[in-house]
Order: sequence, then structure tokens, then C-alpha cells
Amino acid sequence: MKISYNWLKSYLDLNLVPSDVAEILTNTGLEVESVEMWESVSGGLQGVVIGEIVACEKHPDADKLNVTKVDVGTGELLQIVCGAPNARVGLKSPVALVGTTLYPASGEKLQIKKAKIRGVESYGMICADDELGLGASHAGIMELDPATKAGTPAAEYFKVETDHVFEIGLTPNRSDAYSHIGVARDLAAALSTVYKIDATVQKPKTNLENAKITSLSSANQLDLCAPIPCVKLDRGTGVKEVLIEDTAACPRYSGVNIAGIKVADSPDWLKNKLLTIGLRPINNVVDITNYVLHEYGQPLHAFDADKLKGGKIIVKKLAEGTTFKALDGTDRKLSADDLMICDAAGPVCIAGVFGGLDSGVSDRTTNIFLESAHFDQISVRKTAARHHLRTDAAMHFEKITDINATVEVLKRAASLICEICGGHVVSDIIDVYSSPVKGYTVTTTITRLNKLAGADIPVATIKNILTKLGITIENEDGDNLSLLVPTFRADVKREADILEEILRIYGYNNIPMPKTLQSSLSFSPKVDQVKLDNIAAALLTGMGFCEISTNSITQSTFEQDAALKQQQILLLNSQTAELDSLRTSMLYTGLEVIAHNQNRKSSDLRLYEIGKTYHRDGNAFSQQQHLVLFLSGQDVSDNWLTKGRKYDFYHLQSYVTNVLSRFGMHEYSANVIEASPFTFASRLSHEGQVLATYGQIDRSILKNFDIKQDVFFADINWDLLMQHSQHVHIQYRHLPKFPAVHRDLAMLVSADLRFEQIEHIARAEGRKLLREVSLFDVYKGDKIEAGKKSYAVSFTFLDPEKTLTDADIDKTMGKLMKKLESELGAVIRK
Repeated sequence: MKISYNWLKSYLDLNLVPSDVAEILTNTGLEVESVEMWESVSGGLQGVVIGEIVACEKHPDADKLNVTKVDVGTGELLQIVCGAPNARVGLKSPVALVGTTLYPASGEKLQIKKAKIRGVESYGMICADDELGLGASHAGIMELDPATKAGTPAAEYFKVETDHVFEIGLTPNRSDAYSHIGVARDLAAALSTVYKIDATVQKPKTNLENAKITSLSSANQLDLCAPIPCVKLDRGTGVKEVLIEDTAACPRYSGVNIAGIKVADSPDWLKNKLLTIGLRPINNVVDITNYVLHEYGQPLHAFDADKLKGGKIIVKKLAEGTTFKALDGTDRKLSADDLMICDAAGPVCIAGVFGGLDSGVSDRTTNIFLESAHFDQISVRKTAARHHLRTDAAMHFEKITDINATVEVLKRAASLICEICGGHVVSDIIDVYSSPVKGYTVTTTITRLNKLAGADIPVATIKNILTKLGITIENEDGDNLSLLVPTFRADVKREADILEEILRIYGYNNIPMPKTLQSSLSFSPKVDQVKLDNIAAALLTGMGFCEISTNSITQSTFEQDAALKQQQILLLNSQTAELDSLRTSMLYTGLEVIAHNQNRKSSDLRLYEIGKTYHRDGNAFSQQQHLVLFLSGQDVSDNWLTKGRKYDFYHLQSYVTNVLSRFGMHEYSANVIEASPFTFASRLSHEGQVLATYGQIDRSILKNFDIKQDVFFADINWDLLMQHSQHVHIQYRHLPKFPAVHRDLAMLVSADLRFEQIEHIARAEGRKLLREVSLFDVYKGDKIEAGKKSYAVSFTFLDPEKTLTDADIDKTMGKLMKKLESELGAVIRK
């Protein structure tokens, strides 16, 4: 949100520099993310003065150039070579002095330097409109008022405005601060200064009473306590009746008819106000509604009254699929849940979101109906999301506007329109407000507030802060306070909210730090996820992996697994089909990263990510933590000494087992699986739970991402591994004093037997002595019978208490060979 420093000064007596104001706003909870200088003319015309040409002669070596002498008010005449056809003696024009930086309309900065042009020295530049960024004309140098004194700064002559713009990171609950008045209110409370907003805004220089008014009934004269389904008018032009069919979506609607306006450009002061906060001026009517929106935070809409049919406004919802031509010329299909502003003939505006093409203000408009309404935030948000329309009005309504400000804002805007556009009010104010809202009552005590604050804040200070924030003390009974919170503070409804308001204005820095700290120590075991994440990150980074961080929102069509597809959580207000679902697998967002890197010639990748997946089971929702690994490309690149080596399944398996080992996970079973998204994979389980799944990704899936090389993917159940790790205690042991013994065993086994089966039997039989078992050779060929393969397995034995003898080893190996023969049908080769 952009807030203008000069705009704030129109409400408050500020003698603080912008940086101090930024610090105060941040301390009150309105975090200023940046402060930027704004100038109505880029560069502020610094270094440009008004000069008078006192001599002008033809250049001796160029027919189209003149050599001039220019008085710039310094007492010395400057020699400047000028090519403008209108250069002449006596002409007053802007002169850019040597060292000045100009910001031309072309967009490229221009540095003015001492130059020699065709042999004649030149000490500056006499400027045209476009060279100063004041227009597009380059027909000649600017011709200014002859009475202007030479040496007058150009910034003074052209009335260049400067301002500072605060970029405020507004939290969603602070709808009251989504305007200049709201920010000024907080600033006034923090400074405990005179608050001029009431005098400045409620009684503008030309208010409704002083405008050309045919008939006016102020809002205060209406019986707002009685139900008012509509207010009918029999005189005047434009809208005479307003009907609200859906009071839940539109609890209040106010409007007024203004005739005789002239649509034209806005005055410079109004244009600059809008340009300061990044808005493009359009015409005086639209600019006034935008100005008041950012002044009050209340959206307005101006209809061309002559285009409204039947003299009535109807606020209602239309049938599903109704076509509406919006202001941008697009035909939009309406939902049955979209609230619409209609005339007697049909829809003219999407309520609180976007206007209609056939009722908008144009250059030919002379009569308008000005709308100031309060629409339900949820209704507006859903409609805006449904039609992908993120307008200023919609964003303000989504944050909740002040239902009791519609008429006040309407008067402010109508007054400005009468003053700037030359119109006059021709109807009573129409105000349909069937169920008036007074505000929110909160009860508390001074003692309670100070106890929660941890400080003794003076009673007078508390009352002053509340009053400055617009919170009324309705009743005070000793220590007890009954407070009425205004409707513009929709976020303040509890005692805790009142305390927060007091503390942010009083200043959290003014709360003394306690000299003692009281706490209860808890000895219950708890997983320190941040610590474990960092351990895993350090381990993988040390193994050459790079960390990635991908979006939890992804494309629902990526998911191929039928079971996971059933668990998808789809977004209700997705802005694009490419981001319409929470991810059920971390594979696909990782593949997008791989594709992105490979398209940029970075194809050898080792990647990891720690993140969450999200799942739905009926009306129940859950999330799971994962650690995922990706390998693609080459482990070793081609060089003069060795040939390149691509990543394979066993590279990935070694990384997975290293991670599991680091966190004390040694006991798990392995099973080979062949299921999407893998061509082949291994699944590790621990006590009946899936611990990890890893393998090669199927080419059909890689094709969807235009990935042309193999990808190996591992998905580790990070929740399970973290829970297990808290029960693991690392123990340090001395290096073994006795030597290890190695034995090799060759055997014929079935062609479909897996090494894991041999390893499982070996570890069960050699539990006390066996330290390592590894496969070092596999043979398949015509020298052995069909359906068989030969395995060569190495076993390492070690006893920490003694040196193993051949008898010890033979006994263990004998038992092992019998088990392999009986359970796996292995034939031991002698």
C-alpha cells in the first residue's frame, strides 16, 4: 500500500522528516517497507534554470546551428550551440547547465557536459519540452513568459512537486489503515497531536451545502433506526429508487444524482495526488472517485445516469450463465452467486468489483449517479476471484469497509465533483440501510489491561490513546471501562484487541524488561525439526547436493497415481490452471526444476528438498513431511583421464542409506516395486510403515516435462525418520583391537532372486560376528543353466573381544550356507 507523505501533512501538523515518520508508523504496527522520493518531473529539474538569449549568430561551420549567448542570472553569459529553428534574441527558455542530468521523454538519461560542436565550445543546452520530460514536442526550444527573470530555477517556474511515498506492508486485519485517513489517525494517536481530519474532510472547501443543490436531505435526517427497504424520489433526474434484494451481500447502499457535469482532464493537483501513489489519471470524475477511495478507503462508482434505464437501481443476483459486458469490453458469464447492480433493463455493474461498458462515464457524460455502498467481503472476494479481477475497489471491500462511512464519503466525493466538474446535486441522498450497525462493545478494567501489558500505564494515557483511535468510553465505573469500538475497526472486538491497540500506540519499547524470568521446564521429549533439517541439509550438501525450494501449489493434472489423485486438495479461487492444487507428491515440482535447469544447459544435477505434501480423505485433511532426492545427468564428467559416468539406481541407493544411517535407522526391510511413477524402484519399510521409496522415474512422465535424460528420485518419510531419531543415542566405541576376517562365497541362485534376501539371511545367522556383507560379482550366461545366475558375495567378520579362528568362521559360514540352500535353493559353488 502506497501512502503519500504530503497527503498525510494535509491532515496533521507534521514537522518530522519522512524517515522519522516511517519509524513511528512501523512502531505502531504499520510496517514501512520502503520510502521513495517522488517528483512530478523526473529529476526535479535540478540544474535547470530559466535563461535569456541575448545574442544569436549562425554557426561558422554549420548551416542549421546557432551560436548563442545566454544570460542565466550568474552575471556571466554562457556560450551555447543550439540547433532549434526558433532560437532568437530575447527568448526566455529553460537551460540545462553543465553537470545536469536530464530525464527526457525517451527514457534515456542525458548528462550535460562541456562540449565542442563543429569547433565551437558549448557550455550547456537550451531545452525543448521532450528533453525535460515535460511533453513530447521537439519542434523547438520552449518559449516561456518574457517577464520571467533569468536565473529562476526551472523547478520553481514549472511548480515541480516533490513527495515521499511510504510502501506499507499492511496486515490483512488492518482494513481501517487501508487509506490515508486511516494512517493519519494512527500517526496522530502516536504523536498525540492535533487531529485535523474532521475539519479537513467533513467540511471541504466546497461542501454539499455550498454547491448548487436542488434538494438535499442529510443522512442524519433519515430515520436510520427504522427499516428502510428503499427511498423513493419523485423529482430530479437519474435514479429515483434503490431496491436491495440481497441485504446479506449488500447491507447498505447510498447514492446521489449529480447533473450538468463536464468530463475533462483533472487539475494538476489531483493528477499529482494519484500519480504519487502509482495511479494513472483518467478523467476528472474517475480521478475523484479514486482520490476519495485512497483518502477514506471507501470505494465509489459513478454511473452515466442517462444510460440507466427505468430510474431505479436493483441490487440482486442473476441466473447462472447470464452474460454481462464489462468495462473492458469482455463478455463475462456470471455465476448465480455474483452480486450485481442492475437497472430496470439488466445488469450494469459487478457489485464492488467492476463496472459495465454500457453504463460507464465517457467524455459525453453530463449526468451521473454516484454510488457509495457496503458489500459483503466474502461475496466480493469470491466474485473477484471467479472473474480474475483484482481491482482496487475489490481489494478494499475484501478487507471490510466501514458501513457507517458511505454517506460521509458520498458527500465528500459529490462536493469535489461539484467543485471540479461543474455539476450540481439534483436529488436527495438515497440511503438504504435496513439494519444499522452501531459498533462493538468491549468491557475491560484498567487493572486487567496493565496486568496483561506487564506495565503500569497511566490511566490518562490509556484514555487518551483510546480517544485518539476513535474508541469511545461509554461508561466508566471505577476501574471498569465499557468501550464502544467504531465500525471502521472491524478487527477490534475483544479485550486482547483493546490492549494491542493501547500497546502499539504507547510503544512496545516503553514496556520495561522484567529483571527476573519465571518459567516451567519441560522434560518431555520433543522432535527439534529445525535441528534435524539442518543436519540433513549439511549431510546432503557435503555429498554434493544442492537444495531447492518449490511451490506447494502445483498443477493438479501432473499427478498420475489414482490413489493420490483422490487425495488432492483443489483451490477454490485458483488464478490459473497451472496452480490449482496443493501437491500430493514432491516429485513434479522437482521435475519442473530439473527441466528449468536442463533448458539452461545445466544437466548434471544432485538436488534435495525438505517439504510437505497435503492430502484429503473425505472431509479430513492432513500434511506429511518429506525429504526428497533427485539425481540426473552424470556423476563424473568426461575428461582426459576417465570416461563420464551417469547416475544410476545404485548411486541413489547409497545416498538414501547414508541418510538413514546418519539418523540411526538401520533396521528396515526392502521390497522391489514396479508402479507409477517409477520404471523400477525399491521400497523400504520400518515396523509396517513406508520409510522410503526410490527408483528411476518412468520416461512417459519425464516426457511431459520435456526432460530427455534419466531421473532418479527418492522420497523419504521425514516424519517417521524424525520420530525414530529422537530415540537414537549415538555411542562412541574404540577402534577394534582385533583383525577382521573376510570370506567369499560363490553360489548359483534363481534368476529372479534379489541380493536383499541373501543379506537378510546372512545378518540373521551372523548377528554377533558379521559386520558387513556385499555383492561383488554377478554372472549370467550360457555357461550356467537357464533361469539361474551366479552371485559372488563377500562377508566380513569381527569379534571385538578376541581374534577369530578358522573354526569360529567355519562354524558360522556352515550355518549360513545351509540356510541359503534350504530357504533360497542356492547351490554353493566350491
